[in-house]
Amino acid sequence: MIIMTTFLLVHGAWHNGHSWDRVVPLLEAAGHRVLAPSLTGYGDKAHLLSPEVGLDTHARDIVTLIDDDELTGVVLVGHSYAASVIASAANERPDRVAHLVYVDSYEPLDGRSGVDVLPWLQDVLDAVAPSWVLPPLPEQPAPAGLYGVTDPADIAWLRTMLSDHPVLCLQQPVRLDDPAVRAVPRTHIRCVAGDAGLALPPVPAVQANGSPAQVRELPTGHDCMITMPVELSELLLELA
Repeated sequence: MIIMTTFLLVHGAWHNGHSWDRVVPLLEAAGHRVLAPSLTGYGDKAHLLSPEVGLDTHARDIVTLIDDDELTGVVLVGHSYAASVIASAANERPDRVAHLVYVDSYEPLDGRSGVDVLPWLQDVLDAVAPSWVLPPLPEQPAPAGLYGVTDPADIAWLRTMLSDHPVLCLQQPVRLDDPAVRAVPRTHIRCVAGDAGLALPPVPAVQANGSPAQVRELPTGHDCMITMPVELSELLLELA
């Protein structure tokens, strides 16, 4: 008998919950519960965007969802920026999280912000100062495309869900000060084709719990949930 797992899929910067629309039905078809909310300031919560929205706000979004739905044994999946979101949320509810999955992102570290981990982001923020929002990154020539998406129809669909990202999200540090969160296993899924210009640092060889890093690769660009949803879903189902 298959035991149902709860997958909580968290979108990255500039995107919203609909970026997972091709993955959700695949996980549900395998018998699992799937939640793919939009974070504050995005999608159906776009009207809540303000200069005060930051990483702490988004981590609270996820913690609140876990609490309100009384979720346990959650596989928390964070794409790109959302690695910081799910890590901070897991720090608040480590007993509710079974696995952390960082999709084409960095390893969040206690006390470090997105700008700390990806120093090139500071130049991007300086270019838009004093604005408190960062517009979506521009489309680049193939194979980079728009966040690694190159198919014209997919790009058109992706554009419908892109919006500005609050600068504070990249400046607030991750909180990983609960020792219990170190025991939560984590897996990195790296997209290894079509450089989107994100310059991600390498995955540390050892996890916080002392075990070897778990890294999987997909031969596609950054937004693998759009370009390779079947293959991404298969990797996620291995963790159910």
